[in-house]
Amino acid sequence: MIETKRVTVVEHPLVQHKLSYLRDKETPTVHFRKLTNEITLLLTYEATKDFPTEDHEIETPLERMTAQRIHGKKVAVCPVLRAGVGMLEGVLSLVSSARVGFIGMYRDEDTLEAVQYYSKLPTDLVERDVIVLDPMLATGHSSVAAIDKVKEAGAQSVTLVCIVAAPEGIEHVHANHSDVHIVCAAVDRGLNERGYIVPGLGDAGDRLYGTK
Repeated sequence: MIETKRVTVVEHPLVQHKLSYLRDKETPTVHFRKLTNEITLLLTYEATKDFPTEDHEIETPLERMTAQRIHGKKVAVCPVLRAGVGMLEGVLSLVSSARVGFIGMYRDEDTLEAVQYYSKLPTDLVERDVIVLDPMLATGHSSVAAIDKVKEAGAQSVTLVCIVAAPEGIEHVHANHSDVHIVCAAVDRGLNERGYIVPGLGDAGDRLYGTK
């Protein structure tokens, strides 16, 4: 694992093994979806590692003991539509009590700016740690717009979980939101002339849902 100021790159062998198949252009949609879910689950493990715990008295089948349970954490998960939805189940499988919000964004292919078309968020974000899901942190415009939205709705603590990031995207996020922790599986070389991550893994939405 590589951890720098507010960026964690999870280099666990399982993550990198699964990521290699996500990158492979021959991986079919059904496996791409499954791998996205599995990688997100592993990234969520890292993204939640600092959740505080408290002592809790329980009775095992053999004796009474003091166990650890997460202390008073309320979580909201906000995927950026549409590709972020492919990561949602991976988070909810570990944080099943989380509220879910949705933020619809698309990228203007001429300006590379994010255009919002939908937003539905929990009403109590001020009380919750928010995890924003955006598989590809490329230019960072969509992620920044999504973070803007959840902060406007009251969020005080925001973590961005993505699968692949570009240095340009990380820089853009932290230029606008220096407090946001980014958790990803890889930081790639950079962006091409169309604003796509290279080597990357292609358009995550198209590969998740079999569209072009």
